[in-house]
Amino acid sequence: MPILKKSKKPAAPTPRTCRMPLTPSEEKDRKSPAESLNEITWRIFRIMAEFVEGFQFLSEFHREVTIFGSARLPETDMWYKEARKFGKMLADCGFTVVTGGGPGIMEAANRGAMEEGGVSVGLNIQLPKEQRANPYITHGKGFHYFFSRKVMLAASAQAYVFFPGGFGTMDEFFEMLVLIQTKKAQRVPMVCVGKEFWEPLMKFIDEIIVRKFGVATVADTKLYVIVDSAEAAFKIVETSSERTFF
Repeated sequence: MPILKKSKKPAAPTPRTCRMPLTPSEEKDRKSPAESLNEITWRIFRIMAEFVEGFQFLSEFHREVTIFGSARLPETDMWYKEARKFGKMLADCGFTVVTGGGPGIMEAANRGAMEEGGVSVGLNIQLPKEQRANPYITHGKGFHYFFSRKVMLAASAQAYVFFPGGFGTMDEFFEMLVLIQTKKAQRVPMVCVGKEFWEPLMKFIDEIIVRKFGVATVADTKLYVIVDSAEAAFKIVETSSERTFF
């Protein structure tokens, strides 16, 4: 007869903790390694406030076009110059230019819009390094959470335009693409500016994701277009239609 092993005593339940990142001031004032979930439930209201305030802020504008791109490209870079030109073209035609409010491509688009006397919106993110609000914003809003800021960048734009950028730009590109692919957002033009930058990625999507593994379709690849200049991007965007929040 097999010997039955004595069952182990169940472990005592561990206190619930919050896994959400603390702000610098909260980190400084924290009294224990892990704050109790009950002690910081109020943070949900902070998130809610960012969404409410963000939507109220955006409701003041119309004909928004959101422009994405690297924060690291200097004003001597050709794509900074193209983004600045694009911002001017949009403002001249009465569009509202919306960016993440930081330096690089974002600064360039805001700069072009302001120089043309247009509405230049920046939805900035508070980061310990690199990100800062550029000086060419006529209307700005700061966010603590990336996810609420990204919703606002997507929320009411009638076109998304992507200049060369890093991981943040890639994240934003695929986020918008999935929203449209899954019909969670209305289809609007998605324009990628810079063939040298974007074509290798699109080749990978065509050859590996679509053809080899079949985890996306050819129809999905028709949701975006690649151009090589501000003028070509503007020709696509100028025919887009205004829309409400998705």
